[in-house]
Amino acid sequence: MSKKIVKLSWLPVLAGSVFFSFSTKKAADLEIEGFTTPNLELDYTVSLDTLPLESTEVAVKALPKLGKSYIGFKEAIGFKESRGDYKSINEYGYMGKYQFGKGTLNLLGVYNTQEFLNTPELQEATFYTNASRNKWILIRDIKRFVGKTINGVEVTESGILAAAHLAGPGSVKKYLRSYGAQMFNDAFGTSIKYYMKRFSGYDTSFIKPVKNPRVDFSKIDIANS
Repeated sequence: MSKKIVKLSWLPVLAGSVFFSFSTKKAADLEIEGFTTPNLELDYTVSLDTLPLESTEVAVKALPKLGKSYIGFKEAIGFKESRGDYKSINEYGYMGKYQFGKGTLNLLGVYNTQEFLNTPELQEATFYTNASRNKWILIRDIKRFVGKTINGVEVTESGILAAAHLAGPGSVKKYLRSYGAQMFNDAFGTSIKYYMKRFSGYDTSFIKPVKNPRVDFSKIDIANS
């Protein structure tokens, strides 16, 4: 009887743990064929090594299906940048789930980096604010290039915004207007072309273009973070 109780106790924990465990390096580094998130084309993987065999099917069914929504878009980028880890700081000093540099944070009105790292809600608001700024800067290029093919990749609005998150809107402008001749790779070798392909086809209409936006701290509960 105690054995049955243990098995059942996995179920409520499992749904939550699978959703939030993308930040663990072990889960991210393993490649388990057949356990990728449907329709995201991001090679999301979850370590099922420690689960009982009879729980495997339940675990797969518990994986989130975020689709091509704005939430799917930002979570996909967050997973690519840091495996969804809000506390992450890479070797070049880029911080948080979405790997922001201090310069970009300051530009968006965020000056306390420790507060930024300790406040997931602030990081989510910062991601949106930055995307809003990038969309305003690139709005003409979005209208001009969406639907065209550059370096074998169809240009989409979400691909442009993802590439701007990686390389900055200026580099994306140069890439698009040179039809891919002016390339950009970050310190890890990730290219604009890669981001254009990986993050294509998401619905980013939720992001409104705003000139020089700032993070609205009045809507963020810093004290309880």
